[in-house]
Amino acid sequence: MYSSEDNPNAFALDSLEFFLVISQYFREALPLRLIFLLIACQRAGGRIELTQDEMAKVLDVSRQAVNEALQEIMTHGIVYKRSRGVYQFNPPYSYRIGELVRTMDGGKKYVRVEQDEVLNEVRKDTSLPDLVRFPSLDHLRRAVEEMRAERAERRTERKKARQAAEKPTDGLWELPGAAEEGMAQ
Repeated sequence: MYSSEDNPNAFALDSLEFFLVISQYFREALPLRLIFLLIACQRAGGRIELTQDEMAKVLDVSRQAVNEALQEIMTHGIVYKRSRGVYQFNPPYSYRIGELVRTMDGGKKYVRVEQDEVLNEVRKDTSLPDLVRFPSLDHLRRAVEEMRAERAERRTERKKARQAAEKPTDGLWELPGAAEEGMAQ
């Protein structure tokens, strides 16, 4: 059944800034693939009812690989675990507002959960880490800048090493290591 403008099958809010930062931070494909799977599988209110075995099957990877990627994602407060097989997207990053669900009698009903209600509930839950309760992408932005600086430094070191290996001595080209042998004599 197609949705109507008043009652869409599903409507989600996703932070474009969140997508920009995670695309720069996660250098490996699996954490990104897992985030997209979690976005696609979330229910109204941002709940994700999906076991790690199910995630592994959909992504065609081992459960251990999913567990490692999920731990990394959870470390950054993107999602958090509510109970076994139930996760919650942090509302500012991705949030499913509503969806069309089947009722027990076989009918259909539109369920809508307001983002601010869930966000207030998350903020009040002192058992959650501060990064989940008060989300910020600043730590990921800093990590991206640090990674860029490290890569730039490695590129500079490789360039210097190449230039040193290609540098002629007294107008003549020397074999690498020849200068050290001459110094030892």
